[in-house]
Amino acid sequence: MTNQFIIYRDVEEQQLLDDMIYLMEESNETALAYSVVNRLVNLAEINGFKGNLWHCFLAYIIATHENAFSMSCEIRGKVEGSINDVVLNDFHIMRKLFDYDFDKLDKKLGLDIFKVITGYQCFGEGGRAFNKRIRNDILELSEKLSNTASDDEFLDETAAFYKKYGVGRFGLHKAFRIENTDGKAQIVPILNIEHVYLDDLIGYELQKKKLIDNTEAFINGKKANNCLLFGDSGTGKSSSIKAILHKYYGQGLRMIEVYKHQFKDLSSVISQIKNRNYKFIIYMDDLSFEEFEIEYKYLKAIIEGGLEIKPENVLIYATSNRRHLIREKFSDKEESLDELHKSDTVQEKLSLAARFGVTIYFGKPDKKEFAAIVLALAKRHGIIMPEDELLLEANKWELSHGGISGRTAEQFITYLMGKE
Repeated sequence: MTNQFIIYRDVEEQQLLDDMIYLMEESNETALAYSVVNRLVNLAEINGFKGNLWHCFLAYIIATHENAFSMSCEIRGKVEGSINDVVLNDFHIMRKLFDYDFDKLDKKLGLDIFKVITGYQCFGEGGRAFNKRIRNDILELSEKLSNTASDDEFLDETAAFYKKYGVGRFGLHKAFRIENTDGKAQIVPILNIEHVYLDDLIGYELQKKKLIDNTEAFINGKKANNCLLFGDSGTGKSSSIKAILHKYYGQGLRMIEVYKHQFKDLSSVISQIKNRNYKFIIYMDDLSFEEFEIEYKYLKAIIEGGLEIKPENVLIYATSNRRHLIREKFSDKEESLDELHKSDTVQEKLSLAARFGVTIYFGKPDKKEFAAIVLALAKRHGIIMPEDELLLEANKWELSHGGISGRTAEQFITYLMGKE
């Protein structure tokens, strides 16, 4: 039966699908039956599936398979054209698989094991492969598809899912990192993401507005700039970018974290995402270079200067404690017999920062602003203490813990919460 699929071919766990259909259609191999149930149960525990595992498995295939239909529907929803006629062939087969009666299979094989997979209760509330939200989205799709009354309704439900959530790794996950395997850059989902919101960052309203305005232009298909957030440590630069991801994820924003040593893989990463219907921010935290580090040359070429234009669905957001990113010395500006064109060296070091069209400064708060941050965080976390005593203790804390910053204030409040 799987050889009759046109669009949904070469799916993840293809062998499991083939083996199950083989059992349904013609096989009497009890050993294969036990093997299939084993693999479905393992898949359930990895992904946090429950209920009808067969339905969950089929929904999982549909949710994760990147093909001509699913990638056309992501973000835009149901599309017109012959692709719908082609995919209806596959969905007609899928509906038969959803409707299969496993009691018949148990009777045919003389077993009593398939009833386990039609009402399975998983251990715990989530799996290792997805977070709870994504797991629930797949379970909801499973239920909706199992209740469809026609192939057309099955198509509509599937297209609606792709429009709402997307497809595959980019549809089901918010953030990603790069792993280099056998010389090839792989974009891998990050499963556990710190949930940060812009309201969590107290103060810095002008900075947040500048970042929001640029990101919204990007999301809405308008011209937008690469962003460099620079300034004192602990002022919320990284938190602001993480919060941007959570704010605009529902509008198709995704984020890929890239480290300095991975810049040589940037061309490969961009080639993998440039034709997807998502907006990607390539995120570089704590970006700076010493004189002997040359990785910045890869970054310069990607941002502006290479023959291939950076795709319109890709921006670069970086944070740094340095405004000019590459370490400078007074000797760079002094005349030297060893180097004829000293000004060229200076321009080389400044040219990387100049490629970020939007630069946002996050400065260290003053005493009054620090006090406001402490009071706001204390109220948010239910810390009950006289205001004078709270601020006195906060001032003592910052003197021995890195000075005045939003991060120091947050660490102080965490310390108080740990004492309760």
